[in-house]
Amino acid sequence: MSRPKIKIEMDNRGFDDDQDLFPFIGTEEGDEEMDAADLPELLPLLALKNSILFPTIVIPINIGRDRSIKAINQAVDSNKWIAVFSQKDLEIEEPSGEDLYEVGTLAKILKMLRMPDGSLTAVLRGQQRILRKRITREEPYMEGEVELLSYVSPQEPLTFKATMDSVRDNARRAVELNPNIPSEAQVMLDNIERPSHLLNFIASNLNGEMSTKQELLETTDLGVKAGKVLTELQSELQILELRDQIENRTRGDIEEQQRQYFLNQQMKAIQEELGENPNKEQIALLETRAVEKDWPEEVDKTFTREIARLKRMNPQVAEYSVQLSYLEMLLDLPWRDYTEDNFDLNAVAKKLDNDHYGLEKVKDRILSHLAVLKLKGDMKAPILLLLGPPGVGKTSLGKSVAEALGRKYVRMSLGGLHDESEIRGHRKTYIGALPGRIVQSLKKVQSANPVFILDEIDKVGQSHRGDPSSALLEVLDPEQNTTFHDNYLDLDIDLSKVMFIATANDYATIQPPLRDRMEIINLSGYSAEEKLEIARRHLLPKQREEHGLKAKQVKIPVTTLKAIIAGYTRESGVRGLNREISGLMRYAARQIAMEGAEQVTIKAENLEEVLGPTKFEREPYRAGKLAGIAVGLAWTQVGGEILYVEASLSPGKGNLTQTGNLGQVMKESAITALSYLKANAKKIGITADEIKEQDLHIHVPEGATPKDGPSAGITMLSAMASVYTGRPVRQYLAMSGEITLRGRVLPVGGIKEKLLAAKRAGMKHILLSQMNEKNVREIEERYLKGIQIHYVETMEEVLAFALT
Repeated sequence: MSRPKIKIEMDNRGFDDDQDLFPFIGTEEGDEEMDAADLPELLPLLALKNSILFPTIVIPINIGRDRSIKAINQAVDSNKWIAVFSQKDLEIEEPSGEDLYEVGTLAKILKMLRMPDGSLTAVLRGQQRILRKRITREEPYMEGEVELLSYVSPQEPLTFKATMDSVRDNARRAVELNPNIPSEAQVMLDNIERPSHLLNFIASNLNGEMSTKQELLETTDLGVKAGKVLTELQSELQILELRDQIENRTRGDIEEQQRQYFLNQQMKAIQEELGENPNKEQIALLETRAVEKDWPEEVDKTFTREIARLKRMNPQVAEYSVQLSYLEMLLDLPWRDYTEDNFDLNAVAKKLDNDHYGLEKVKDRILSHLAVLKLKGDMKAPILLLLGPPGVGKTSLGKSVAEALGRKYVRMSLGGLHDESEIRGHRKTYIGALPGRIVQSLKKVQSANPVFILDEIDKVGQSHRGDPSSALLEVLDPEQNTTFHDNYLDLDIDLSKVMFIATANDYATIQPPLRDRMEIINLSGYSAEEKLEIARRHLLPKQREEHGLKAKQVKIPVTTLKAIIAGYTRESGVRGLNREISGLMRYAARQIAMEGAEQVTIKAENLEEVLGPTKFEREPYRAGKLAGIAVGLAWTQVGGEILYVEASLSPGKGNLTQTGNLGQVMKESAITALSYLKANAKKIGITADEIKEQDLHIHVPEGATPKDGPSAGITMLSAMASVYTGRPVRQYLAMSGEITLRGRVLPVGGIKEKLLAAKRAGMKHILLSQMNEKNVREIEERYLKGIQIHYVETMEEVLAFALT
């Protein structure tokens, strides 16, 4: 593809075609001094924006401003003389006479070219310095009256001659070192004889500021002007020589990809030559911070050694930034910066109660620790493990503890962590090395005794990069964490004042050595009654605020909350309950915003309209007089449940059939119960033939739900004894306990959840092992109101009470 041709027109109005043009200086055919009589009375004025025109210098000027084009055309049409002045402020687009310097240059227009975009390019040759006397008009172009200025001869000719020789020599050296000046300039320097011509030629080619060049133009005394030109020339020559030295020193190993490095080397050398070193100021700031830092003696020695090493480094090498980051990390860490604990234990207890309903064991443990700390003044912080299902408030409890104690709060999620270096840090020799997340968190929180939440500690993984669980052993051992070693810092950090609170869902997936280092507090989940209180105290106000509603605009009765808890959630925590309440608030907001309702009341019977059909159905207790049906109590992750055990007989050979998606433990309980029944048949009131000639079928309803655990032993035996004897089980009776072949009743777990489930189902009598009495005493009295608990030790006692 050929390039498009650009048409440039030559304006030949009165120009001599064979006139010679020099790129730097005009011909010396005429004297620089011009007779004032030959000067027109009024001249067009041209404003230069980015340059200074000196006498005898030929330069091309691009002209785009309308007034400037008209001034050039006027000059060409008259006598080709024009007065050139430079702007004081380069930002002004249309300058007036006041915006121009008073001293300028009288110029001759040698050539003029018209560009395709409508602009002009004029070639001007400076003739003589002029002084602006007055502006006669501003439009359509500037025109004014000027006065010619002459140079004053130097007062000391010998000094002037020596200065001019120095100027010429320095100019030759500058032409040699500057690659932007063509070598032909050397010939021009040798051919220029007039001092004023030479000074103007050099001044026009200096890289100085516009103001400096204007000052040189305005200088009348040639001796003074020569001195100023020499000063500027020497300053520029020093930079050129320094640049040449750097190029010679680095040319051997500089490649294209190292261009940035080369420029930094140039800057550094220039700064050192000028006495400026920004790195010294940075290092001095680090040293000032270190003086004010309260840290162990070992850390102080390390800092002194490493900053001395930093001073010896070249700032351009990669290791310099690594060393600087290391020192900044040492200074940013809170080695002995402790926050003051809040020892107002009543206020702490009130804060914990306001933020979290229930969870009494955790609150008691925190208050106990604070009480000892208040008396002793110093104590290693406990390492607590909050173990429980999702949504019971383990993580948020840690934040409340921090606020109650008046400590900083920091949280670190361990879920899916595979790299041991995330805990211990990377060694400084690695590229991109960082401290461990323990150290990074302390830096972020700026406290050496925060409440540190280790979230999801049961979900730490293993990989080829190490075992983070093993790295946590040092962090969580009160005897070791006084000297926790971070690989990046290569120093010991005291973590004994940090209060670590770990959270986990599954006890089995935590390493046994790690479990041994923590004090485990079980959060078994909330009862329906506790969920109701949490919803009233915390969830409702929070969701109202998040949805922009006021208390008087939406009303949710207690019956509605109970219906949601029973029919729309089945969980240990309250996350699902929070989501359902959020749905109620969205419904209320829509009614208020779209229907114009002033108050929205959501009753229990309206829940299907708002939230849809119920998601869960609890089987209600049905009292009856059929033999072979007993009610047990079961614990699940979403709370307690009542469990029906049904037994039926049919003619056969004494076989046992078990259905209902039973686990191995429950199957073994059924076999044990049948064996006990056979061994004690006479005591119970049945014959061996009745057992041999009939098949027994044990069924636990809701076969789609897996069921397992040791809690149903006495329930199964009661159902078997009932169906064999034909005596129904007492109405409104539930039981929970394991049996042995000898007929002893063993204790089981989940007592609180089971009792609450029995109370919800309307049970009046509960059978438990005598050894579970201690568990019942831990339950608040209000939860036990309306039910009678009977403690038994043997199956004979169970059957005596259960069978009518």
